Amino acid sequence: MSRYFATVPSPIGSLLLVSDGEALTALEMEPHRPEVAGGARPDTGPLRAVIEQLEAYFAGDRTDFDLPLRPHGTEFQRRVWAGLVAIPYGRTTSYGALATELGNPTASRAVGLANGRNPIAVIIPCHRVIGADGSLTGYGGGLDRKRWLLGHEVATLTKLGQVVSAAFPVGLW
Repeated sequence: MSRYFATVPSPIGSLLLVSDGEALTALEMEPHRPEVAGGARPDTGPLRAVIEQLEAYFAGDRTDFDLPLRPHGTEFQRRVWAGLVAIPYGRTTSYGALATELGNPTASRAVGLANGRNPIAVIIPCHRVIGADGSLTGYGGGLDRKRWLLGHEVATLTKLGQVVSAAFPVGLW
């Protein structure tokens, strides 16, 4: 199976996209690790839908993604990442709450580690996980990007006339 990559600009910096020709396998924020796209060839064709949906997301015209994803990880990591995808746009959850939803309330640290290894940032919305006290916690792309993404989602919901959930932390931006 061939692999393809593209780098695209975004409000949070250049994004590296990698596809196996059928599904998105990685979305990484700069600084990019060259090994993520190792062996892949530059070609935006297989990534056109990803690029279009990201552009719409960043423009505030899209609140969800409809893309084939193939993140590589352990079974537990894939369960956590599926849990992340289930977090509604404009909402947040904590590591502990996500662990509880996954049926293992004592696994918040393991959930945090899996969250940190998410290979498809933004689309698998690991930025929506915050500390139990409502504070911003670690984010592979940096807390400034996490703050921007969360603020962007609040602004988009406001633009669309939707009520921002009380579960969304106030005063982060």
